[in-house]
Amino acid sequence: MNTGLIVLAAGKGTRMNSDLPKVLHPLAGAPLLVHAMRAGASLAPERTVVVAGHGVEHVRKAALDYDEAAQVVEQTEQLGTAHAAAQARPALGDFEGTAIVLFGDTPFVRPETLTAMVEAQGAHDVVVLGFQAKDPGRYGRLVMQGDQLDRIVEFKDASEAERAITLCNSGVIACRAALLFDLIEAVGNDNAAGEYYLTEIVGLARARGLSATVVTCEESETLGINTRAELAEAEAAFQARARSAAFNSGVTMPAPGSVHFAFDTVIGRDTVIEPNVVFGPGVTVESGATIRAFSHLEGCHVARGAIVGPYARLRPGAELSENSRIGNFVEVKNAQIGEGTKVNHLSYIGDATLGAKTNVGAGTITCNYDGVLKHRTEIGDAVFIGSNTMLVAPVSIGDRAMTGSGSVITSDVEPEALAIARAPQVEKPGMAVKLFEMLKARKAKLQRGS
Repeated sequence: MNTGLIVLAAGKGTRMNSDLPKVLHPLAGAPLLVHAMRAGASLAPERTVVVAGHGVEHVRKAALDYDEAAQVVEQTEQLGTAHAAAQARPALGDFEGTAIVLFGDTPFVRPETLTAMVEAQGAHDVVVLGFQAKDPGRYGRLVMQGDQLDRIVEFKDASEAERAITLCNSGVIACRAALLFDLIEAVGNDNAAGEYYLTEIVGLARARGLSATVVTCEESETLGINTRAELAEAEAAFQARARSAAFNSGVTMPAPGSVHFAFDTVIGRDTVIEPNVVFGPGVTVESGATIRAFSHLEGCHVARGAIVGPYARLRPGAELSENSRIGNFVEVKNAQIGEGTKVNHLSYIGDATLGAKTNVGAGTITCNYDGVLKHRTEIGDAVFIGSNTMLVAPVSIGDRAMTGSGSVITSDVEPEALAIARAPQVEKPGMAVKLFEMLKARKAKLQRGS
């Protein structure tokens, strides 16, 4: 069945106490909005419409960064969820499939749950996602009549008997697009808040003799984020699930509570992740790699058998081949590291390509930035780069070449050549003692003058 997504993301999120729109607060390295869009993307929707309000341009950028085909529409006045969903009508006016209404601050709805809703919509006019709440609190209640959903009652408007119901509303709705907008047109705002509630469409549908039903999920899927404390709780919940999934995939973590995953981290089996490792977005680690303690990775690929760290940083564009080694206090950015190549200590490798079985000595830097443009360094196979070498890009080092320690390499080096580029050592007998005496005399003079 064809599907279209309507993601409601217009709220300011006053309780976040932030200038940043609520849906853009990060969870596991991605805005809350992206988590909602990502769940909906599992349905391969024909269209995705994000309804933005507060900070619309920032929300638009985040939405389009994730899905450039998404449409972002603006809700200039926040008059309730039905009013918000109605803003998507121009973008879905001719759409004949099922519309799924999601919320940009509800990040944990599973793809399997949305699939179940779409399947149920094939037999019912309106499908609502519900859950059995341990503490119903101020959730809207789902009032059933046999196997049919009769209506949804907001807590503010509920009777004592209705408040005793534990089957609660998540807000997520599936309905044929044309029918959804037709029902929304009939929604009024005669309620305690004076808002146009999307939940009213259930009662309106039933009054027309249409069917409505409930698909249930775990309460944890429906967690909405309204405060920074809730955001922290959601982060903890995400990390717990990610660590559990990693264990189930055959990953070893001696101290799992100190490992932080991003929303899209991919780790292969038999990988070892030591304590205090942080994964930013866009990381793939293949089977059998080792990520040692206190390393930070983002936007990179680590191949089978590679070792990273401790205290290493892999930045976007870092590509590590099989059995390569990035050691302590090494930073790699936008660089390809060849098979079996080692960069073991205190080095920066940026905008570079290193061949296979090359060794980079401690303190080596690829000087890739001239103040205006970035330039590349090309290093061949089986090259030995001496410690404290400065490679001033653009520069190329041929296969099996070598650079002397402390060299500043500004020109290409031929294969199998030794390049030494440093000032000759000058030794002046007795000069150290004379120099210290001069410095001490100067210091004493300055002290007398003060």
